[in-house]
Amino acid sequence: MSMSRVGKVPVPIPDGVQLAIAGTVVSVKGPNGQLALDVPTHVKVTVKDGQALVEPVSGGRQARALHGTMRVAINNMVVGVTKGYEKALEIQGVGFRVQLQDRALSFSLGYSHPVVFKVPEGIEATVDKPTSILLRGVSKYLVGQTAANIRALRPPDAYKGKGIRYAGEVIKLKAGKSGKAAK
Repeated sequence: MSMSRVGKVPVPIPDGVQLAIAGTVVSVKGPNGQLALDVPTHVKVTVKDGQALVEPVSGGRQARALHGTMRVAINNMVVGVTKGYEKALEIQGVGFRVQLQDRALSFSLGYSHPVVFKVPEGIEATVDKPTSILLRGVSKYLVGQTAANIRALRPPDAYKGKGIRYAGEVIKLKAGKSGKAAK
């Protein structure tokens, strides 16, 4: 069986980034922050010539399965502490809007009450206008998960497209009932 093609590619460690390995924990520190990842024992991480290498320890299925995954995860951490990740959300619907108060987003989404969403640690939210939110963070997973949680508060509906969507997300709208022509 061959090694993972993705896993074989070394992860470049840019200037200003420190990658440390302590036991099974790989930690990455960079200009934007710090992230750590617990690497399973099936995979070994080594640093050589300013690059991190991920190698399977055994030839077993689990080692093969985790090889590429861990390489991508470590690469995402390196990109996170240098460039960071961001995800934009848009709100559509009459009277639908959002406000940022301290570390919480307050949504008016057509319910009888405002929906308050606490922004998790490690995520920075900015609201430029009442219908758009930008999430930033060093963890790709956390940024994506937070965006999904916010979208889930009011996913776009299939008829009018009202709700919270990812920026650039295309919603296929259904045709409503045709109804009888009025006399």
